[in-house]
Amino acid sequence: MQRVAVVAALAVVGLAAAAWLLQRNLLYFPSRHLLPAPAGVEEVAFETSDGLVLGAWFFPASGAHRGAVLVCNGNAGNRSHRARLAEALRERGWSVLLYDYRGYGGNPGRPSERGLARDAAAAAEWLAQRDDVDSKHIVYFGESLGAAVATGLAVERPPAVLILRSPFTSLEDMVRVHYRFAPAGLLLRDRFPVVDLLDRYGGPVLVIAGSEDVIVPPAQSAAVAEAASDAHHVVIPGAGHNDPALLDGEDLINAITEFLSERI
Repeated sequence: MQRVAVVAALAVVGLAAAAWLLQRNLLYFPSRHLLPAPAGVEEVAFETSDGLVLGAWFFPASGAHRGAVLVCNGNAGNRSHRARLAEALRERGWSVLLYDYRGYGGNPGRPSERGLARDAAAAAEWLAQRDDVDSKHIVYFGESLGAAVATGLAVERPPAVLILRSPFTSLEDMVRVHYRFAPAGLLLRDRFPVVDLLDRYGGPVLVIAGSEDVIVPPAQSAAVAEAASDAHHVVIPGAGHNDPALLDGEDLINAITEFLSERI
C-alpha cells in the first residue's frame, strides 16, 4: 500500500508539473502566416520595453476628430484576421492600429501575460505619438483574451473609451468553466484578472457579447459589465464567440460607433 501511495503521489506531481509547463500551449494559439495587407494600409513596427520589434498595420482614416482604435486581439490567429473589423471602423471615420503580440504574425518571442502587457503598452505609445492621431481620442478594443490585455493597459494608460468584446471575469474563472476539477488557483501562470483590474479603472466601458457564446459564457461578460463603474452592455442575439456577427458584423460596428459618438 505504501508503494501504491508513492506511485500515486508521483503521478499527481508529474501531472501538475506537466500542467505548469504546458499550459501556455493550451492558452495561446498564434498563427505566424499573415494574409496580404489590404490596400491603403501602412505596414509599421515598434519596439517593446524588453527589446522585441513587433509588426503592425495602421489603417488611416480622414476625420476631424482624429480618433483611433487600438485593437488587442484574442488568443488565436493574427492581425490579418481582424482586417475586416479595421476596414469597417475606418469607413466610419476611425483610424485603426492592428498589431500582433509576441509570437504572433511572424513576430519574435513567446506569449505570456506579462509579455502581452508590454506589447500593448508599446502599441499604445506608438499610436499616441502619431501626428494624425489625437492622443485624447484613443480607444482600446479588446477581443476575448484581448479584453483582459486592453483592461490591463487601460489601468496604466487610460483611454478615451474601453471596449470589451466577449470578456471573461478572469482566466481562473474560465478554467473552472472548461476544466471543472482543475486546481486553477494553484497552477495558473497567467491569470488575466479582468474584474479586479476594472476596480482600478473608472472610465467608460462598452461590453459586447453574443447570446450564444459557448467559449466565454454570456454571464461572465455580464459580470464584467456589472463590475465597471461606467458601463454599457450590448448583447447580440444568436451570436457565438467566433461568428461573423461578433467579428465585424453590422450590429457590432453600430454598437461601437454609436457609443463612441456619445462619449467622444
